[in-house]
Amino acid sequence: MADPDYRPGLDRPELVAEMMHRELLDADAGCMEMTGRSIGVGFEAGWLLGRGRPVLVLGTIQIATAIITEATLSFLGVGLPPTRPSLGTLIRVGNDFLFSGEWWITVFPGVALVSVVLSVNLLGDWLRDALNPKLR
Repeated sequence: MADPDYRPGLDRPELVAEMMHRELLDADAGCMEMTGRSIGVGFEAGWLLGRGRPVLVLGTIQIATAIITEATLSFLGVGLPPTRPSLGTLIRVGNDFLFSGEWWITVFPGVALVSVVLSVNLLGDWLRDALNPKLR
């Protein structure tokens, strides 16, 4: 049974709030001030740059989830209207031609969808590794 409170995508502010709360509990004012001074900005900007890292990583994961959700809804016919371009719509239309020798109508949008989602997830992993001070 699906969780009725589950909302995929970018409309989950409680995740961002929880993550920022955790970062605030671990906050070290000296580290944030040093971060701000090292790049030539004030304390507030240093705090945002120093403590906003997990939100960036979480944002990339939510973007990938939103892309998959939109493609799924369009594939099922309840997403974007058929006149709007969508990878899910292209895959659904291509299913009619899958066994008639025109398999590429389905395969290329599917490969594009997987590539986009994988790229966004890899960007999130790279951001996590690049912005994590413990890995330097």
